[in-house]
Amino acid sequence: MDRHDPAGIVSAMDLRMEWLGRIGYQAAWDRQHELVAARAAGEIGDTLLLLEHDPVLTLGRNADPGHVIAPEPLLAERGIAVHRVERGGEVTYHGPGQLVAYPIVRLADHALLLRPFVRALELAMADVAASYGIAAGRRDGYPGCWI
Repeated sequence: MDRHDPAGIVSAMDLRMEWLGRIGYQAAWDRQHELVAARAAGEIGDTLLLLEHDPVLTLGRNADPGHVIAPEPLLAERGIAVHRVERGGEVTYHGPGQLVAYPIVRLADHALLLRPFVRALELAMADVAASYGIAAGRRDGYPGCWI
């Protein structure tokens, strides 16, 4: 039994993986929404999208745009797009060299709740990083795996 997944739920999932490579945020968002619709319709199984974003700042539903302190001309000069997203969170940078994982999972099929699922994913990412000698982990209040 895995110490990060004591019920063995996440490790027992049949999860299809799709690698998108480096991709613009809008194209990745469009692909996510296609897959979410297909999953909701029962056309595909659970899927994990893996990718790198072109430079982008995302602002969550309740994010304060004032937290983007770089002026628009500087962002444009550096090729950094800005997108308002339907998810939670503040201002987040994604860019080349950062692996981004988007799970598209019907949690009810696995009797899972969202927060425990996210915690299991964070810890799994930390375990993968550790296997490469990189110390990583989760931070309370800040979803994701942090180095």
